[in-house]
Amino acid sequence: MKSLLVIGGTGFIGYYIIKEAKKKGYKITSISLNKPKKKRYLKGVKYIIVDLLNFKELKKKINNNYDYVINAGGYGAHPEFGKDGNKLIESHFLGLLNILKILIKKNQLKKFIQIGSSAEYGRAEAPINEQTVCRPKTPYAIAKLYCTNFLLYLYETQKFPVIIFRLFQVYGPKQDNNRILPFLIENCKKNKKFLTTGGRQLCDFCHIEDVVNGIFKSLYTKKTNGEIFNIGSGKNISIKNFINLVRKLVGKGHPYIGGLKYKKETNMKNYPNIKKAKKKLNWKPKISLIKGLKKTIASY
Repeated sequence: MKSLLVIGGTGFIGYYIIKEAKKKGYKITSISLNKPKKKRYLKGVKYIIVDLLNFKELKKKINNNYDYVINAGGYGAHPEFGKDGNKLIESHFLGLLNILKILIKKNQLKKFIQIGSSAEYGRAEAPINEQTVCRPKTPYAIAKLYCTNFLLYLYETQKFPVIIFRLFQVYGPKQDNNRILPFLIENCKKNKKFLTTGGRQLCDFCHIEDVVNGIFKSLYTKKTNGEIFNIGSGKNISIKNFINLVRKLVGKGHPYIGGLKYKKETNMKNYPNIKKAKKKLNWKPKISLIKGLKKTIASY
């Protein structure tokens, strides 16, 4: 039985990774700071609750060899620079270092998947490809890029079997309410009036099942080690059109588009070129935006 460690296994992306791994018969361990919410608990998974910054405690609790490790941690908060932002950078990078100190001593590891973010690119010209120079603008983006660069350094110096996935907008059922789609669905279903920006941002929304499919396709080949892959749907939509589409599918709701100012760091064109993932991973997204939105709305 193949063994899989999912860092951040109680989060939205981690939950779907574990769900797919269960179907494939993996022995699964999850590490996270908090227990899984009821809606994201899965039977047969070993849930370890530990702070990655506590190396002594972490070393005690990770006592098995793993064939595969997927780091889906840190998907949630996006604080500003300052105390919380500094803490986020520290927890991402030092937490990763602590995990690697333990894993690198064990020779069994076949693949380490790092879930990165489109935020690493900063305000890049779209469609963004993997060769784009990164100019991160937020603590979250800086934290992710630190991790990416260190893992690629390990690949260059030690042939550490890492692959980096840079995700764009991911959506699907069981996502937390601090994301745009749950916010829209909740407000529309309650037929509320609510404020949004002018919605001129162009974004790419990829269904979580397509994202997870790409991750698992990458596990079994050495040819893609040391590579970065953009993961998205390959199609962009303005946030204004996205809001109106959700409202139409729900059948009610009263968004006031233009009622909020854009955030200072907002990237007005944030969508990827996904040719590399299609070619090298033999992967392509299968769930259309309409189908994915209908599935997500139905889950409420």
